[in-house]
Amino acid sequence: MNFKKIILFLFIASSYHSFAQKDGYWDKERATTKEIIVSARDRILLKTEDLPVGTTEIVYRITLLDENQQMSNSLVSVLKSIPDPTGISQGSAGAVFLMSKISGDDTCTYALFTSNENAKKYIADGKTDKACYAQEVALSKDAKRLSLDKSSCLGQDISTLWFGFHSKNWLLNQKIVLEVVPWVDTKLNRGWNQDNKNEIISLCKTSTMAQKMANSDDFCVCILNKIIKQYRYSEFQKLLPVEKNKAYKDFGNSCYNDADISKNVYNDLRTQASILIKLQKYNEAIQKLNTIINDGKATAIDYSALGYCYILTKQYAKAIKFLKEGEKLDDTELLVKLNLAHVYLVSDDYSEAKAIYKKYQTQNVTDSLSWKEKTKQDFTVFEKAGLPTKDFERVLKLYN
Repeated sequence: MNFKKIILFLFIASSYHSFAQKDGYWDKERATTKEIIVSARDRILLKTEDLPVGTTEIVYRITLLDENQQMSNSLVSVLKSIPDPTGISQGSAGAVFLMSKISGDDTCTYALFTSNENAKKYIADGKTDKACYAQEVALSKDAKRLSLDKSSCLGQDISTLWFGFHSKNWLLNQKIVLEVVPWVDTKLNRGWNQDNKNEIISLCKTSTMAQKMANSDDFCVCILNKIIKQYRYSEFQKLLPVEKNKAYKDFGNSCYNDADISKNVYNDLRTQASILIKLQKYNEAIQKLNTIINDGKATAIDYSALGYCYILTKQYAKAIKFLKEGEKLDDTELLVKLNLAHVYLVSDDYSEAKAIYKKYQTQNVTDSLSWKEKTKQDFTVFEKAGLPTKDFERVLKLYN
């Protein structure tokens, strides 16, 4: 490959990188192209076409022509070779300034407004203090790129702009051509701005599903993304309340079953249940643990914790039922075995309890806690809770 080809390749590659910056399009269908004759020394107003939802930037061009002049290229046709507004900033701006075949001598000043009221005031008194932009030096042509989301005066909620022109020809009429082309962000074009998104997130956080979670951010963002993908904002707003509720429910169920979100949800419930147990709020812990079990997400440890809570609330039959379920899930989980021994003991079935206590007394229930030590800890808690204690000493003597 010779040197010229290498340079050409690098130029094309760098141009592609520069032009592939933004996901959107120049909306030629809703571009503004207006010609108007302005009387000598007069002021006149031109209103743009309605800007499409999702407009983040505009490029405009103003050209003053003699009576019989014509534009050589429309602004829309010029922008076809500039894939996005970034390209204008990176060296393609010169193309935008190609105005007409012949340069006339007429000049004007102009100002840009976001409200009809302020624009009419300018026509009446010529003052530009309410303008978003004012060109005070008279010129025969001008072109600019304006970023709506970076302007303190403009904004993405602006749907229309007004251009006010003041002719500086003291004797003759002049022709002004205004061209405005909006750049539409593909995602924002669906109407989902920051406020709209926050509206969905806020509603999500009040839902029953979200309130089960210590942190519902991922869950609510999941629902938001599904709604955005399915509906434009205007379409979603037109849904009946029952239709919106169904959409929330369907998307919520889908997100709730997402593997990562589901894992976090149930881990949150386990954490909440553990804290409640430490605070001796056993009935509230039971509700959390039952949610995990009813959703089919329980482990043997969850059944063990639930059985422990039922023991402390003297619901022995329920404790046995759920501890037996835990055994079916994992017959090697010794916390389940120990709580099963406990419930037999406090429900006056010493022989069943004794067999379990003796069988596992030399093992650990966790990697750092022995069966014997855990038994002693539990007996202390049971005694404070007012459970039957008459056989506690008999069990501890089994270990000696």
